[in-house]
Amino acid sequence: MCILRCCSLRVLFLLVLCRSVQISEAEGKGQILPPTIQKIIKGYNKYLRPFFDNGPVSVGMSLDIASIDTISEINMDYTATIFLRQRWTDERLCFDGNKSLSLDGRLVEMLWVPDTFIVDSKKSFLHDITVENRLIRIYPNGTVLYAIRITTTVACSMDLTKYPMDKQTCTLQLESWGYNINDVMFYWTRGNDSVRGLDTLRLAQYTVEDHFTSVSEAVYETGRYPKLVFHFELKRNILYFILETYVPSILLVVLSWVSFWISQSSVPARICIGVTTVLTMTTLMMGARTSLPNANCFIKAIDVYLGICFSFIFGALLEYAVAHFCTLHRPSSKELPKVEDEEAEEERNGVLAAVANSCSASDNVNKIDSNKSSKTSINGKKERSKHSGCSSPMSVMKRLCCIFDCFHVKNPYHIDNYARFSFPLSFIIINVFYWVYYLYF
Repeated sequence: MCILRCCSLRVLFLLVLCRSVQISEAEGKGQILPPTIQKIIKGYNKYLRPFFDNGPVSVGMSLDIASIDTISEINMDYTATIFLRQRWTDERLCFDGNKSLSLDGRLVEMLWVPDTFIVDSKKSFLHDITVENRLIRIYPNGTVLYAIRITTTVACSMDLTKYPMDKQTCTLQLESWGYNINDVMFYWTRGNDSVRGLDTLRLAQYTVEDHFTSVSEAVYETGRYPKLVFHFELKRNILYFILETYVPSILLVVLSWVSFWISQSSVPARICIGVTTVLTMTTLMMGARTSLPNANCFIKAIDVYLGICFSFIFGALLEYAVAHFCTLHRPSSKELPKVEDEEAEEERNGVLAAVANSCSASDNVNKIDSNKSSKTSINGKKERSKHSGCSSPMSVMKRLCCIFDCFHVKNPYHIDNYARFSFPLSFIIINVFYWVYYLYF
């Protein structure tokens, strides 16, 4: 019995306590809310938009870009913290007076607000430290100012063909989720000046070159919806890549040319320089691709340059292989004897003399035949044509010998002399074309 009495007393006490709390909350609300707010809230239906039967409600928007935290080429998105301000007029919230009312952000739950969302957002959140970062302000004519602080990660399609000399244009699109153009109209409150904060923004890799706003409509199967688009153009700062990638790759190419000044008999030294520069260039190429998407559709400018540098380094290694191979087959070519040149010249003259003798023999035969048939002029024409046909092979042979002689390396030790001039000159020419194309086209 004692236990039952104790339980009943506890239940009774809890009921009285809950009743007193409810009464105190009701009295507190009545005391906290001034008569103006009570009059506004009384009979207000937050589930109906303003001007429900009198056309669409116009919602003006403005943005403050607090920060752009990260811009990822791998995920093709950017993360930004923005202050989104929306302004509209609700005739049901008009009150007498000449001052605006700044309300607690938690009272937003009692009012109608636009269902604005960020179209390309991957993930977003509303800051809630120490309370939800919301601002609600009501003016005497019924104008409502609603501001929130959002951090969002937005997709941005990037063209990386000119990376790292590229420019990217990203957008921030705002749409209405449920209200079409017959219910809600969006507009920028101050045109291009509706977005602020980019002038003082400092990014690690980029510079904001230009930004502008536009108004459009989104067409879906369910209807046409208002859309506001904010465009901003980002230009990548190339200084970091010049110091990190371009200068080291150029120095590696120049280092590979050092082998041209080393004696061909120093096989370990030249092979060591060639292999070391090739491996270092391979490591540099792999490191440059770690921060980029593994997409085959993008042949980036930095890939082209690294490929050019790798080709020159590998070409320097092959040059020594060719020079050394020629040296092994001509061991006495350090001092090129004049006798070899004379013998080669006599050999070529002998070939040409043999061709000339065969041509002269055929000329004698042709002369005998022409004496027998000199009665007609047609045979004379044939004789001249045959003579000219014999002289033309001689000129062709001479030209071919000259052409082959140009490509013939008499002394393999001259290959390094040619490489000392041809490699730097061709590298400079290719660099000029590369930088002009990617910077100005």
